[in-house]
Amino acid sequence: MIIFFEDPSSTLYAVESESILQSEDVSSLIWLFGEATKLDNGEVSGTFIGPRTEMVTPWSTNAVEIAENMGVNQVRRIEKFISASGNDIQYDPMLERIYHHLDQKLFHVNKVPDPVLEVDNIREYNQREGLALSDKEIEYLEEVSKELDRKLTDSEVFGFSQVNSEHCRHKIFNGTFVINDKTMKLSLFELIKKTSKTNHQFLISAYKDNVAFIQGPVMEQFAPVRQDRPDFFIVNDIESVISLKAETHNFPTTVEPFNGAATGSGGEIRDRMAGGKGSLPLAGTAVYMTSYPRVGKSNSWEQATTERSWLYQSPLEILIKASNGASDFGNKFGQPLIAGSVYTFQFEKGDEVLGYDKVIMLAGGIGFGKKKDSLKSTPKPNDPIVLLGGDNYRIGMGGGAVSSVATGEFSNDIELNAIQRSNPEMQKRVANALRAMAEKEDNPIVSVHDHGAGGHLNCLSELVEETGGIIEVDKLPVGDPTLSEKEIIGNESQERMGLIISKDALDELKSIAERERAPFYTIGKATGDGRLTFKGQGKRHPIDWSLHHMFGSSPKTRINDQTVATRYSALQYDTNNFHSYVQQVVELESVGCKDWLTNKVDRSVTGKVAKQ
Repeated sequence: MIIFFEDPSSTLYAVESESILQSEDVSSLIWLFGEATKLDNGEVSGTFIGPRTEMVTPWSTNAVEIAENMGVNQVRRIEKFISASGNDIQYDPMLERIYHHLDQKLFHVNKVPDPVLEVDNIREYNQREGLALSDKEIEYLEEVSKELDRKLTDSEVFGFSQVNSEHCRHKIFNGTFVINDKTMKLSLFELIKKTSKTNHQFLISAYKDNVAFIQGPVMEQFAPVRQDRPDFFIVNDIESVISLKAETHNFPTTVEPFNGAATGSGGEIRDRMAGGKGSLPLAGTAVYMTSYPRVGKSNSWEQATTERSWLYQSPLEILIKASNGASDFGNKFGQPLIAGSVYTFQFEKGDEVLGYDKVIMLAGGIGFGKKKDSLKSTPKPNDPIVLLGGDNYRIGMGGGAVSSVATGEFSNDIELNAIQRSNPEMQKRVANALRAMAEKEDNPIVSVHDHGAGGHLNCLSELVEETGGIIEVDKLPVGDPTLSEKEIIGNESQERMGLIISKDALDELKSIAERERAPFYTIGKATGDGRLTFKGQGKRHPIDWSLHHMFGSSPKTRINDQTVATRYSALQYDTNNFHSYVQQVVELESVGCKDWLTNKVDRSVTGKVAKQ
C-alpha cells in the first residue's frame, strides 16, 4: 500500500509499505518529513513532478534506510513529488515525468520478467536491441552457435556485445590503419604505449589494469588497528604507488548531462579503487568539450556558425548540468574536484561542418596504494566471489554498445535505457569496506574490478578471466522484481564492486561491510575450468560457455583512409583592432577562467588536499 504525506512546502512524499503501518511508524515518518501531514486519502489529484515509476532513485534508497534505522521496517520505497503549475513546467524528461494523479498504482509496473530467450537470428537481434555488433562479429557468434550445437541465449549475445564493444575493447585504437594505401607499422594504441616502453623507469603497471601505477614515496598510513570494530589508530610507513587514471563518459553526458558526468566521475573513481588488490582515490579532475554554448550575448565567432538542432541537450545545458553532476558526485563521495578545463569549438565552411555534437566528458584523477598490492593475483578454484553495492534495476542496459556508436544512431528508448544514475553515497560505503582490506598488513583480496559498462557481465567475467567461474543469479540483489535474468546480470545500476577474496577473510569483510552499511553478497566462486556460467533458476542458464567464446573473438579492425588536402584562406586582420582581438580571445571558454565549471563545491573535502 502507498501512504501520502504533504509537507508545508507542498512536497508530497509517497511511502510504499509491505503492510499497514503502525501509528508509531506513521509518527516517525511525519517527523522525518519535517512535520508533514499524513493524507487520509489513498490518492491525490494535481500536477506533480516526480521520478519515473520504474526507476527507484538514490534518494529513495537512502530514505528507506533512514526509515529502517528509525525502526520503520515495513517500508519498501519512498519518493518525493514536487507540486507544479503553469504551462511551461521545467523537469528532466530522462529521469522525471509529470503526474496528474497519484494513487495506489503509482509504483506498479505491469510487467513479468522475460524468460531466457534463444536467439534465432543474431543479425536481426543485433539490430533490434542496438548492440552495435559488426558483420564479422555476427559471423563469429554464428560460428560459436554451430560449435556449441545450440542457439545462443539473449544474455550471451548481449554480454558479448558489451564485453567486446568499442567502449571496452578500443577496437579502433587497436586496429590496423592503412593510409594512402600504406599500412601503418603501429596502431594508435601502440603509439600511446610507446611512451611508456621508452620511459619506463618509474612505471609499475600500465594498460593492463583498471588504473596505471607509478612508483610513489614511502608515506605514512594512518589507519585503525582493526576496522571491524572501534579501535585505536596507528601510523605505519608503507612503500606507495601513485595511481593515475582518465576516461571519457561522452554518450551518457550528451544524453543526460548531470547523471552522465556524475557516473563518469564515479566510474573513474571506482577504477582507482579497483587498481591491483585495492587502492584509494584522492582527487579528481574533469574536462568538457562541446560546440559553442552561446552564453548570453552573441559573440562574433558564434555568429559565424549556425546553431545546430540538438537531439537531447544544448551545449550550454550540457556544460552547466554536467559540471554540476561531476562536482556533486565527488563532493558526496568525498573526493574533491580540484582542477578541470573546457574547450568549445564549431566550424563551418561550405559543406564542411565540424563540432562536438557528441560531447567529450573526460573524468580523471589521482590516488595511491601499496606497492606490494599493486598487481592482482590469480584466483584459485573455489575462491569466493563477492559483490559489494546496491540492488539491480533496469538502468544502464547496453551502455557499452550504445556508447560505441554515433549519438542518435539507435532509437530514443534504447539510448535512454542505457543511461545510468548516480548514487555516490552507496559508492562511499563500498569504498570504505575496500579501504579496510587495503589498509591491512596482509591484504586478503585476490582481485577486484568495478561494475562499469555491462554491469555484472563485464566485471565478473574479468574477475574470472584467467580461471573461469560460476555466478548464481538468484544471489544477486534485485530491487525490481520485473527484471529478466538478462537484465539482472547486464544492468549498470547502483555503484558496485566485484572482488575475489580468500575464504579465510570472508567473514571479516562481511563484518566490515555491515559496519560500513555496504551491502555484501557472496555470489559465486572461481572454478579453474575456463568456463563462465551465470546459473539461472530455469533449465536454461542465461550464460554457459567458455571464456574464450566471450573474449577470444573480436576480429581486428582495419581502417582505410586517404589524406585530404585542406586549404583555407589566409588570415585577415586589422592591426588597429589588436585590443579587440585580445578581448575576444580571453572570452573564449577554452581560454578564460574555468572556475564556473570546476569550483562549484568543497575542494578539500577529504582533508590533506591543499587547494582552497
